Amino acid sequence: MKRTHILLTGLLAMFLLLASLPSQAMTTFDGKPGRVSDYLDDGKWTVVMIWASDCHICNKEISHYVDFHFVHQDEDARVLGISIDGQEKRAAAEQFISRHRVNFPNLIGEPDEVAEWYQRLTGNAFVGTPTFLFFNPQGKLVAKQVGAVPTELIEEFMHRQARAEVKP
Repeated sequence: MKRTHILLTGLLAMFLLLASLPSQAMTTFDGKPGRVSDYLDDGKWTVVMIWASDCHICNKEISHYVDFHFVHQDEDARVLGISIDGQEKRAAAEQFISRHRVNFPNLIGEPDEVAEWYQRLTGNAFVGTPTFLFFNPQGKLVAKQVGAVPTELIEEFMHRQARAEVKP
């Protein structure tokens, strides 16, 4: 009995250690390790768009986020994409980026690993694509949204948050 207890305690400790290790679930499209945190906390808003190459809404709406990034990238905001196509569908993800002339940086990860990362970050289960995460200029997650978000609402949200921070 005591031996079984020690074995189970050891296995539990090992599981907890592995669960707490940071997951390297994402890479850049040139194969280098990539983390969302590499794009945060530099005084700009970061709009993270989680997408898939076969997502109908992603294909329909991506041009709005390309335009948003183009307008804001030198001033107050950027878009960062995360493809959940994984290595198996990497070619399809690359075609998506090329076909839509995506001008913002993108990471790629395995669907299950990105979903796990999302759940750890937000406390909510990942539902599907597109999904958006909004990080303020200090790098803090301040909002999340499943489904397409009109870029006008993103701009309004950023301005409203900026005004709220200025108030005493």
